[in-house]
Amino acid sequence: MLEMMSSKEVGSLKRKRDTAASLSTLRDSSNPPLQKSYTHKDPTLKISDLERQILKSRQYYNNISTLLEYMRLSEVDQSQNHEAVLALCRIFSRLMANGNMTAPQQLDVSQSMIVEWLKRKCEEYCDKLLHSLANGTHEEKRTSLTVLMQLFRDEHSEPKSNEELTWKKGIFPSIVKVVANLITSDRIQKTFIEAYVEQCSDIEFYTFKALAFASTKKSTIKLDGIMSMLIAVNGVDGSEERIEPLYINPPKRKRNMYSRAARRRAAQDAWMVVLRRSLTNVQRKDLLKAMPHRIAPIFLKPEMLMDFLTDSFEVGGSVSLLALSGLFHLMQEKNLDYPQFYLKLYSLLDFHVLHSRHRSRFFRLLEIFLASTHLPAILVASFIKRLARLCLGAPPSAIVVVVPWIYNLFKIHPTCTFMIHRDRNQADGKSGNPVAEFHNAFRMYGNDPMLTGAIESSLWEIETLQSHYHPNVAAISRIVSEQFTKQEHNIEDFLDHTYASMLDTELGQTMKKIPVIEHEIPKRIFGDNSEETLQSQSSVAHLWRFEA
Repeated sequence: MLEMMSSKEVGSLKRKRDTAASLSTLRDSSNPPLQKSYTHKDPTLKISDLERQILKSRQYYNNISTLLEYMRLSEVDQSQNHEAVLALCRIFSRLMANGNMTAPQQLDVSQSMIVEWLKRKCEEYCDKLLHSLANGTHEEKRTSLTVLMQLFRDEHSEPKSNEELTWKKGIFPSIVKVVANLITSDRIQKTFIEAYVEQCSDIEFYTFKALAFASTKKSTIKLDGIMSMLIAVNGVDGSEERIEPLYINPPKRKRNMYSRAARRRAAQDAWMVVLRRSLTNVQRKDLLKAMPHRIAPIFLKPEMLMDFLTDSFEVGGSVSLLALSGLFHLMQEKNLDYPQFYLKLYSLLDFHVLHSRHRSRFFRLLEIFLASTHLPAILVASFIKRLARLCLGAPPSAIVVVVPWIYNLFKIHPTCTFMIHRDRNQADGKSGNPVAEFHNAFRMYGNDPMLTGAIESSLWEIETLQSHYHPNVAAISRIVSEQFTKQEHNIEDFLDHTYASMLDTELGQTMKKIPVIEHEIPKRIFGDNSEETLQSQSSVAHLWRFEA
């Protein structure tokens, strides 16, 4: 009968026969694997035989379940698991490339069932890889990431695959979710960003899209992981248009969707979702630290950051200090209207500001904020007086910054120099009674810098600092009492000083004159050192004795 059929009919009959044979042998993963007798003792050769049979004919598709069983033996034999992972990757890549995992156009129930079975097995394989990416060793994570990205690329090679749907609903969003959930110290997150995100424009674009969706409250991804990934991606903040390869080659009409402007817009949308979330103080500080160099340059419309920066500025403390830079930038460049800026800035001058770890950054910004000659002298005097008062309880490393800063303000605002030459009688409003009780006009705890009365006071605090126990502080405080003939000081020369560095500087100096010391070592710190007195002391006093 076969002789009477055409060659086309014979081929169709053979395909149906193969489909029926393969369909009859397909089993689900819940059933036990088929046991076959292998002559090879090496499991690697067994895996190679299974792979070769699958690629040879459909009737061996059932071997896919056997290979998935080998992946479960990762705790027993790591090499066996590795070989099974790579073999399944080659199998599914070949099946996708040949169109064997695409449902037929014509109504063929048996073929559709095979395709659905293969898709379920592929999903099971990907789930195992994602679990390994999240919980495996570093080498297992690297292998899983590489295999998953290869499978994702092969998804696009399938005939009639929907590109947009594959990016949004395929393996890729799951990869981003797992990588974002990894701890910041995990090197896989860095590997994913450097090897894929920063190298391919399309991956970068859809990474931002995936992170934007993951930032919503419905997502189970940790917000810290999303923030670390967004901060780490440094591909769209450059000034020039970078021509990068695409991981997936789209039609020519869609290439413009991965332009630098489109990627910046996607990054901006992802950041806006994060900024609208309820943030802890630690998270807010991390964002504000990255704001000038990582976040703000990405935004096509930096004014969209106004709400976040103003809210952060209202928090107070170190959070307000970190928000100063971005807020002032928007005021200068984008004409942000914030009339209470200097009032809020003045409220930050408290005891903690001179002990803060962000002290250097604060004084850099404060020098910029008060550099304008159009500011009222009353306002500038309040800042000078308040910081001078805070210096009385500040560490030496902070005082050596404040005094040159005050000197520079006197050079910029000479009207404020009256505060130096006003004696206590002039400050009190009494000119004839030198012994009258001194009454300072400055209100230290006033909230409004325009109403503190600082311009009518005097800088007696700086004169007090000239008798400071630390010689460097005493020496630098004397510059205010001298003639103002020197140029402005460079604040950067004083910002990096610490108590330890100042002590090392003193210890490293060569003594010009040897100090005078006593010729006898005292046996006690307080009181008479005679033998009679020492013998009559109580037992507690003997604790203070020093043996020669």
